[in-house]
Amino acid sequence: MILCCQHYQLRTHRDGATAMASRNEELLKRPLYVYDLPGEVLETLTLKADSDSVVVPDQEASRSPEDKSPSASTDNLVGSQSCSLCGLTFATLLDQRGHLKSDLHHYNLKQKLRGLKPVSEAEFEKLIGDLDESLSGSDSHDSEDDEDDGRQESTLTALLKRQAKLADKKGDAEGDGNEDETSMRHRNKSKPPLLWFGSSVLPEKSYFGLYRAILTGEELRNTDLVEVLRKKQVEPISMPKPAKDGSLPPMAYKGPHIFLCMIGGGHFAAMVVSLAPRPSKSGTTMNREATVLAHKTFHRYTTRRKQGGSQSANDSAKGAAHSAGSSLRRYNEQALVADVRSLLHDWKALLDTSELLFIRATGSTNRRTLFGPYEGQVLQHNDTRIRGFPFSTRRATQNELMRSFIELTRLKVREIDPEQEAKEAEPAATPAKTSSPKPAKPKLSEEEETALLHTSQLQAFVRRSKLPALLSYLTNNKLSPDFEFQPKEQNHHAPRPLHLAAAQNSPPLVLGLLARGGASPLLRNGEGKTPFELAGDRPTRDAFRVARSELGEGAWAWDDARVPAALAKAEAERRDERERQDAARKEAERRKAEEERLRAEGPQVPDVDDKTARARAGKTLAAGLVRTAQEKREEEARGLTPEMKLRLDRERRARAAEERLRRMKDGA
Repeated sequence: MILCCQHYQLRTHRDGATAMASRNEELLKRPLYVYDLPGEVLETLTLKADSDSVVVPDQEASRSPEDKSPSASTDNLVGSQSCSLCGLTFATLLDQRGHLKSDLHHYNLKQKLRGLKPVSEAEFEKLIGDLDESLSGSDSHDSEDDEDDGRQESTLTALLKRQAKLADKKGDAEGDGNEDETSMRHRNKSKPPLLWFGSSVLPEKSYFGLYRAILTGEELRNTDLVEVLRKKQVEPISMPKPAKDGSLPPMAYKGPHIFLCMIGGGHFAAMVVSLAPRPSKSGTTMNREATVLAHKTFHRYTTRRKQGGSQSANDSAKGAAHSAGSSLRRYNEQALVADVRSLLHDWKALLDTSELLFIRATGSTNRRTLFGPYEGQVLQHNDTRIRGFPFSTRRATQNELMRSFIELTRLKVREIDPEQEAKEAEPAATPAKTSSPKPAKPKLSEEEETALLHTSQLQAFVRRSKLPALLSYLTNNKLSPDFEFQPKEQNHHAPRPLHLAAAQNSPPLVLGLLARGGASPLLRNGEGKTPFELAGDRPTRDAFRVARSELGEGAWAWDDARVPAALAKAEAERRDERERQDAARKEAERRKAEEERLRAEGPQVPDVDDKTARARAGKTLAAGLVRTAQEKREEEARGLTPEMKLRLDRERRARAAEERLRRMKDGA
C-alpha cells in the first residue's frame, strides 16, 4: 500500500512537471511584447546579477556611435547566422543577408585584403563623414531598388578616394589615431545595449533580454528594474479612427507613444506608434499590436548616383557644378528639408507628448535638417528622450520603422553560459600547444608591394582605355612599356600591357603602345602567344598592321610576331568607312523589305466584331506600324556596347531634367 502511494505521488509530480514545461514552451512560442507581458513572466522575473557585464554578440556590434568596436568581440560569436568579420550575429537569416550586402561588410572585406583590422558601424559612419549617404544597406522590398543600383560600390569608391587623398597626411593623422584609439577603449567600457532577466519559465542558463534604450533615464537609475518593468505594462485600448480632416482623438495624445525617424540618402521615414496593445480574444502578433498614430515617408533625388555623396557635399568640396542634374539635386535637397520640417511642425503635439524619440540621421546635412537651428525648431539635439537605434537598420522606409519598433519592444531569449564562454575565450588568450596555428602569410618586400601597386594601376588604365594616362604613368614612374604584371601566376594569359590591350580588343591602346610607347610585339604570354594572336576582332588586328606601317619593317621582326602585311592608316579608315556604309545600306534594305512585306500582308490582328472593325476602317497602315517610345529606345541602343548604352542613357536623363527645369521656370 505504501509503495502504491509513493508510485502515485511520483507519477503525479512527473505529470505536473511535464504539464508546466509544456505551458512554458507554449508561452515562449509567441512574441513577448514588453508593454503587455503575461503574468507568468512578470511574476518570475529576476534581474541577472552581472547583467551589465553580459554582452551578446548580435547586439554588441550594432550599437550607436558611443559604443564599442566589433573587432574586440568576435571571439564570442555563436550560431550560424553571424558575420565573424564584422563581429555581428543576427536573429534572422534575412538580417544576415542584408548585412552581407551592406557597405560596412564590403568595406571590412577590403580592410582584410589589405591586412588591416575591420571597423565597427560607428567608426565606419565617421569615415564616411560628409559623404552624407545612407549606408545601412537596402530594403529588398522597396520599389526604388532599381534606381539605386551601383550605389554601394560608388559610396565605397568615394570613401577610398578620399582616404587616398589623405594618405600624404599620415604623419599628422597618427596622433589623431592614438587619440581615437584611446577614446575607443573608453567607449568599449560602456554598458551593453541589453539588460538580462532570469525566469523560471525559461530553460536553464537562458535569459530574457530587454533593450536598455526603451527605458528613460529615471527608470535606469532605479535599483529595482523588475518593478520598473511591471509598471510599464499598458492596458489594451481600442483606438478610434481619425476624423475626416485627419486629426487624431485627444486620447491619442494622452496615451503612451514613441516617435521613430530615419533620414539618409534622400530617404525620410517617420512614425508615431502607440504603446498600448489592441484588445484581442486569442492573442495577437507583434505587427497587430502596433497601433500607428501617424506615419509619413519622403524620397527626393539628392544623391549623386554612381559617384557617392550628396550634391551639397560635392559643392562644398569642389565648388558648385552647373549641370542640369546638379541643379535638380540642389532643388530636391531644399525641398526635402522643407518637407521634413513642415511635417515635424504638424506633428509637434505628438512629439512633445512622446515618451522616447528614436532617431537615425547619418551625416551633418541630415542632422541639420532635423535639429537646425532654424525658426520654429521642433527637435532639440539635447533632448534627453532622444535615442539611437541599438541595432543595424536598413533604408528609411515605413516597413523598416515597423521592423525596428518590433525589435525594440520584444523580449529576446538567449542562452548565456559563462563557463562555456570562458573556455572559448581561453584559447584565444593563451593558445594551446597542441593546436597547430595557421601558417602566416609571407610578408612582401617593398619591391613586391610596389610592383603590385603598378600592376593594379596599369591594368585599370588599360581596361578603361585611358591611353594618355597609361603613357604618362609609365613615363613618370620610369617603367618599361613591357612591364610584367605581378603576381605572374595570376596574369599568365595577359602578362603585359600590350597583351591585355589586345585581349580587351582596344585598337587605340594597341596602336598607342606600339607607336608611342615602344612596346614589343614579340613577347609571348604563358601560353606561348604573341599579343597579335590575342586580338579578338578585325579592328584590333588592323591596329597591329597600321603600327607595322608607321614604324617600318626594321623596327621589329613582325613576321615572328605573327603580324600580317603592313596597312596604311588611311586605307584602314577607308575600309572601316566602307564597312559602316555597307552595314547601313543592308539595314536600310532590310527595313524597306520588311515594310513592303507588312504592306502586302497587312498587320495580323485578332478577330473583332463589326463595330470595332468599322472603327478601325479609317486608320491607315502607317498607324499600325507606329512604334512606341520603348521600342524606339531599344532600337537606338541595339548594337551598342554597355558603356555606350550607359552614356546614351545619361544623355536622355540629362535632357529630361533640363526639360523639367525649363517647364518649372516657365510655370514660375
